Amino acid sequence: TMSVETRNWTLLSLDWYNPQGERMVPSPRVALHNEGVRSRLTLYNANVEDAGIYRCQATDAQGQTQEATVVLEIYQKLTFRDVPSPQEFRQGDVAEVVCDVTSSPVPVIAWYYNNMEIFEDTEKFQLLSNNNLQVQRVTKADEGVYRCEARVEARGEIDFRDIILVVNVPPVLSVPQQSFNATADYGESVTFTCRAYGSPEPDVTWHRKGVELQESEQYVMRARGTTLTIRNIKQDDGGSYTCKASNKAGEVQQEIVLKVFGERTPLYATLALLVDVEAFHNALGDRTALIVCVRFQSPDGRVEVRGRRGESMLTIVGVGLSDWGRFDCEALSRIGGHQKSMFLDIEYAPKFQTNHTIFFSWEGNPVNISCDVMSNPPATMLWRRDKLTIPTEGTANMRVHNAPGRSLLEVTPMSDRDFGRYNCTARNNIGMRFQEFILAQADVPSNPYSVRLSSIAQRTATVTFMKPDSHGGVPIDHYLVRYKDISSHDWRDVQSHGTHSEFMLLTNLEPNTTYEVRVAAVNGKGQGEFSRTESFQTLPIREPSPPSVQGQRGVGKAYRLGLVKQDDGGMPILEYIVKYKTDKEEQWMTKLVPGLNDFVVLQPLQWNTQYEVEITARNVKGLSEPTFVKFSMPQKPDITDSLFSELGLGAVVGLGLAGLLLLLVLVDVSCFFLRQCGLLMCISRKLCSKKTATSGKSKELEEGKAAYLTPLSLVMPQHTNTPTHQHTRRVKTNTCFLPYMCSQPLLLFRLLLMQHYRAASVLGGKRSDSVPVHQLTDALCWGHHPWSDVGRDRHLPTQREQGQFCSL
Repeated sequence: TMSVETRNWTLLSLDWYNPQGERMVPSPRVALHNEGVRSRLTLYNANVEDAGIYRCQATDAQGQTQEATVVLEIYQKLTFRDVPSPQEFRQGDVAEVVCDVTSSPVPVIAWYYNNMEIFEDTEKFQLLSNNNLQVQRVTKADEGVYRCEARVEARGEIDFRDIILVVNVPPVLSVPQQSFNATADYGESVTFTCRAYGSPEPDVTWHRKGVELQESEQYVMRARGTTLTIRNIKQDDGGSYTCKASNKAGEVQQEIVLKVFGERTPLYATLALLVDVEAFHNALGDRTALIVCVRFQSPDGRVEVRGRRGESMLTIVGVGLSDWGRFDCEALSRIGGHQKSMFLDIEYAPKFQTNHTIFFSWEGNPVNISCDVMSNPPATMLWRRDKLTIPTEGTANMRVHNAPGRSLLEVTPMSDRDFGRYNCTARNNIGMRFQEFILAQADVPSNPYSVRLSSIAQRTATVTFMKPDSHGGVPIDHYLVRYKDISSHDWRDVQSHGTHSEFMLLTNLEPNTTYEVRVAAVNGKGQGEFSRTESFQTLPIREPSPPSVQGQRGVGKAYRLGLVKQDDGGMPILEYIVKYKTDKEEQWMTKLVPGLNDFVVLQPLQWNTQYEVEITARNVKGLSEPTFVKFSMPQKPDITDSLFSELGLGAVVGLGLAGLLLLLVLVDVSCFFLRQCGLLMCISRKLCSKKTATSGKSKELEEGKAAYLTPLSLVMPQHTNTPTHQHTRRVKTNTCFLPYMCSQPLLLFRLLLMQHYRAASVLGGKRSDSVPVHQLTDALCWGHHPWSDVGRDRHLPTQREQGQFCSL
């Protein structure tokens, strides 16, 4: 709102004029209010275009006028109107990076690249009057992120936009071989190779006679269209083929010529065999089938068998390599048969086996050019250079090495004259073929680009980059990163191990220091150009970052905390300060751990208690932020838990198996004593059977053996309180009664005692203290002491039974 007041009471009118000098009239945006000698102008939705000098003109009754002016200033915040990203340019052009920003008052524009401000009037960059940035002869190395920063210093307002600059490289074609030879109607195939380089990656298409070729049964395209294979070549396939590569930066094309030799007169191979008319009829088949008196006609009409009585003829039309081999002819008659074999040898002109025709080398570096040929009969191969034949014995810098089907030309270039075209000619009595090879001069690789610094710390930084667009014809061997302190003149080199990755780690840097770094590629020819030099600054020394902790239960009343390696702030960690307490206590206990340790053990701790731990790392700069950990101790274990906790898994499993085995043994012994069954019972029976079967030297043993062969009647005592005959029972058995004896512990004791007595009596011999064998047996079997007459009224075993028992 603008207002003007006049002191002229004879005023007739008050008019307003805009900055363009136009008289203003009321409208939806303009309101005029005249109140006598006062006039007020109101502008709604004011914008930057409304700023300027407004005039108020007063006219009185005499027609005299007076004017007053009002300056209207409109302030606008920073506004980026046209800042596209990414912005793409063709390599080699002058790139103008657009940054259209407006404000009121006019902003101050600054440009940054790789966090470095771009100043005016440099060889590479220029700041235009419209605030755009101009880049001279833009290349891949200029790609990256550019920042357009606008400031209104009067208001302290600042804003920016990041713009991605993309450089498109026109496609470049590499055609290893520009001319090919083939023969029609022989089922041959030929492969054209057309490699394209550029950015973005070019699209490759193939054309013939102005028409783009499509993938089909005859045309096979591989590797994103960089190879074209033509199958089953015919006469009309000859001519020129065009390889086109295109991308955003442009298009390029290259012609490849295919020479197809005219179709030869059909070749007939005839095999004939004459036999005795009276004895045989014959027939000829192919190498797998045997035709006997049958007229054979192949499906494609190439092979035909004609015959009459006593003769058969096989004719092959259009002989190919697949027809090479043995053919068998068998003739049969009523009285027998006969077979003969013939071998069909196919002769053909030389055929080259490789399409690799471009080789790279440099002065003083030998290179082998291989010419591989397949032919029958074997071909004679010669090398030519500028229509001159290279002698077989070679020259000063050339040697020829011949082998069956291969000729190797070893060339050691000594000057530029040794680079160029070499011709390999192969000839036999069927025909002649030649193939041209190119020895190109290798170059060093182009420079890597888009060098970036990442993961910058106090003493390390990672350098990343993009591979060069050209390797110079020789594979890149490694990359060389060269860096130095910005205040020093001595560069330090770091060499990569191979070419598998496009990043390298710089170590042993100084904290809070600015470095310069650049990258070059190296191949067999030498080192290529360095990339654009980039700058970065390492971080200053500071306190360590908070420790990273992993907890795990220790042994007994101990707890182990693992200390994971962390950012030490640029200086070694001197020590860890570990404070811990229970959740119910207020006082902390402190433990100092050397900085080289990777764990800390807290002990002794209380069972079934929760603990709080605070860990802080310290270097020469100070203390880190603390890391807090909570853990709980388990319940106090009982004796069993303690025992098994100290044993490993294998020991626990072993104890379990041993306990199971012991249980099985106890069950078997119980069955043996209580039920006369089980494994122990079976073993005792088998032992008794073996001993009885092998006894037999003495008379007693013979009697025992005879008794064993007949049913044995034994009287087993029935243990009662009254030892009478009514309480005895006779048991008839054919088995050993040792198990019964062993089931009685008292009898076992007596057995041991009787063995002592037998040793004293020497197999029934008489001594002053000896006892008869039958008394020993009686004492052993029925519990009767040999010197007691008690129990003599019991039924005793017979002499034979006693002999059997004693032999056992």
